[in-house]
Amino acid sequence: MVLLGSTGSIGQNTLDIAKKYSLHVKALCANSNTELLNKQIKEFRPKFVAIADKTKFKEINHPNVYAGDEGILEMLEAAYEKNEILVNALVGFAGLAPTIKANALGYKVALANKESLVAAGRFLNTSDIIPIDSEHFGLWYLLGQREPKRLLITASGGAFRDTPIEKLSFVTLKDALKHPNWKMGKKITIDSATMVNKLFEVLEAYWLFGCKEIDAFIETKSVVHALVEFFDGSTTAHLANTDMRLPIAFALLNKIDKPIIPNVNLLHVKNLEFRAIDILRYPVWQLREVLLKKPHLGVVLNAANDEATKLFLEEKIAFSNISECIMSAVEKFEHVRVDSIDEVFSTNFEVKSFCSKFLSDRLHVKVR
Repeated sequence: MVLLGSTGSIGQNTLDIAKKYSLHVKALCANSNTELLNKQIKEFRPKFVAIADKTKFKEINHPNVYAGDEGILEMLEAAYEKNEILVNALVGFAGLAPTIKANALGYKVALANKESLVAAGRFLNTSDIIPIDSEHFGLWYLLGQREPKRLLITASGGAFRDTPIEKLSFVTLKDALKHPNWKMGKKITIDSATMVNKLFEVLEAYWLFGCKEIDAFIETKSVVHALVEFFDGSTTAHLANTDMRLPIAFALLNKIDKPIIPNVNLLHVKNLEFRAIDILRYPVWQLREVLLKKPHLGVVLNAANDEATKLFLEEKIAFSNISECIMSAVEKFEHVRVDSIDEVFSTNFEVKSFCSKFLSDRLHVKVR
C-alpha cells in the first residue's frame, strides 16, 4: 500500500486499518508534519517516503526521501507494482496530479481527495477508483449490480444550519468553524457550512456511478449517509456510525472478517430529522442542476471555492462573499470547454485570477 497524506485524519485512520490487518505499507507521503511522519516511518518502515514541503526534506529520518510535487510523482513510479493500492488522502487541488499519475500507472486508487473527481473526473478511469467518502461508500454498498432511479446523499448542514437567515450576513470565521457534529480541518468545515462540499460529492457520485439523478438533503445526526431509490418504488438506506475506518477498510481489503466499527444503536439514536437544503441559507446549492448538466464545470467550482475560501480564512472577505464569488465564476465560465488535462490546470488558473479580481473590485480592497 502507498499512502499519500499519512499525517492527516484519513491517513492516520488508514494506518490504523493497516496495523489491525497487518498490511504492508510500502510508501508514506505527508505535507509538512515531519514529527508525526518520522513516528510513522519508525513504526511502519516504508521503503519510500515523500514530503510535499521541500524545506522539510532534511528533517525526514529515512534514506530514500522524495520532495515536492514532482518528487511525489517520482515516488509513485518507484513504488508501483501490479495490483498496488494507493490511498490518496491529500487535501485540495494538489491531490489531482498524483491521482492522474496513479491512474495512468495502473494503481487501484482508494480516493479521499475530492478535487480529483470534481475537477478532472472526465479524464480518469473510474473503474480503478474506490471512494473513501462515507457518502459514496454508502452508495456503492447499496447499489450492487442494480440500476438506480435516483441517488441521494446526506449533509450535516454545517455550522449555520440553525442560524436565522437574517443573521448570516454577520457571521464570523470563528462562527463558521464551529461544526455541530464533529471537528474537521478548517477548509472542509467551511465547505460544509456553504454546502460546497455537497456539490463536490454530487459531482463525485456522477463520475463514479454514471447517474445524473443525484440529490441531497440534511440529516442532522449524520447517521444516514446515502440512499438509493429504485425503479420498483423501493428505497434503501445506508446507516453507520461516522468513522472513516469503515470505507477505508473496504477499499483496502478483499474480505472483512472482523468488526470495523460498532453498529448503529437506533434505540440510542431515537429520532432522525431530515431537512431540505434551502437555497436562501445555502445559495450555491442552486448550482446543482447546471453542474450535473455540465459536470466539466467542476474545475470552475473547485477553483472559485479555493480562492474565496482562502480569503475568508484570512478574514479578508465575508462568509456570504464565498457563495457570491462561486456563482459569478460559474456564470462567467459556463461555456468554457475543458477537453484535456492541460485545460483543467489552465482553467483552474484563469478562474482563480477572475475570482481575485472579482472580490477586489467588489470589496474595494486588495485581496492578494
